[in-house]
Amino acid sequence: MMEDLERIVRAHPFCAGLADEHIALLVGCTRNILVRAGELLLQEGQREERLYLIRRGQVALEIQRAGGGSVCVETLGAGDVLGVSCITPHNDVHLDCRARDNVVVLAIDNVCLLRKMEEDPRLGYAISMRLLDLTHQRLARVRLQALDVYR
Repeated sequence: MMEDLERIVRAHPFCAGLADEHIALLVGCTRNILVRAGELLLQEGQREERLYLIRRGQVALEIQRAGGGSVCVETLGAGDVLGVSCITPHNDVHLDCRARDNVVVLAIDNVCLLRKMEEDPRLGYAISMRLLDLTHQRLARVRLQALDVYR
């Protein structure tokens, strides 16, 4: 069973190029879970407690409208990552992340991940650089949306 989880973790694009020993460390913090359609993976105002590596399905990133209701600002799918702020001191969730269909994710516990990153600075650097790159990509997409490039 652990070998299967190791294979699954290794196959996710976020983990591409990680050393074998780092994959093994991540596996110790990871659960493979199913989130049913309509359920929230992350909710605005809560703390990010997990890093989610999406394996299957789609997740809508939603913001709440002032008058009520929500609007989808982005949709993530297989190969994408949720919870990119989970290792930062200010890791409050700023939007809702809702499963559009049944979603399968690798859920990496942030307390466990942080402990392993502190114990192995090479792992810490590799994970931090990946999360920083994802954050940069998301900010670039938000900037383009603000400039109305997508319309």
